[in-house]
Amino acid sequence: MTTVRTVTTMAALTLREASRRRVLLALAALTLMLLLLSAWGFSRLAAESSLGTLTTGESRLAASQLLNLVMFGFSLIAALGTAFLAGPTLSGETESGIALAVLARPVRRAAVLLGKWLGLVVFGSGFVVLAGLAQCLIVHWTVGYWPPQPIAALALLAAQTVVLLTLGLLLSTVVSPMASGVVAVGLFGATWVAGVVGGIGQALGNEGVASVGTVSRMILPTDGLWRGAMHAFQDPAVLSKFGEEFKGFPFLSEAPLTPAYLGWAGVWVAMIWGLAAVSFQRRDL
Repeated sequence: MTTVRTVTTMAALTLREASRRRVLLALAALTLMLLLLSAWGFSRLAAESSLGTLTTGESRLAASQLLNLVMFGFSLIAALGTAFLAGPTLSGETESGIALAVLARPVRRAAVLLGKWLGLVVFGSGFVVLAGLAQCLIVHWTVGYWPPQPIAALALLAAQTVVLLTLGLLLSTVVSPMASGVVAVGLFGATWVAGVVGGIGQALGNEGVASVGTVSRMILPTDGLWRGAMHAFQDPAVLSKFGEEFKGFPFLSEAPLTPAYLGWAGVWVAMIWGLAAVSFQRRDL
């Protein structure tokens, strides 16, 4: 079997396996619940605007920030789903002996790993893009707000998912499936908290505290990509409405991501995938 055929076959099998796991039902249920709750919330916001309680500008401003809040919920759901899917993909098959049956043939481990990674990327990215697009349509239907850069925002959310599932794949080569998922989600949350702390430090003019967020976003790019997505979702007029005291607000992003940071995120994924390949190659089946 050629390397290309191995990769495509493993990607297809990973997609099929992911669609059969119970975690998919949990993801679907959480997503539907969040969509329904947000639809109700944005409809109430539209009602307040029609009654004159809020002006059109205030309604648009509120919709922009609430959209960022809801999208963070989707990114958290995607983080949970991809982290707990990546673990069983390698570690679970290794412990059950399935991997030994596959790799007993003349099949390169790196090709198997790449195929599984691609399958997870398609699954995780597809989920985030579809759920995010549905949310944008709900907001547009209820409030009439459409984010300025929806394609860029959804692409960055998909990239955040890719970063986390790549980390989960690396962890699954060294620890159990449950442990890899817990550690990946824990690091995702810790990086987000560090980003909030860094934002507060920046608002207070404390460079030492502000550097916490900067360093954490370099170590694990999930929070940096999330902040880029927030900036693409939010109304450009938002920044002019808030003063300096709102710089540390966790659902407000001041500037788009730089090409250098996007390049670093790509390099980070490549390095972590390379470490996963080395670890998987040396793992005793």
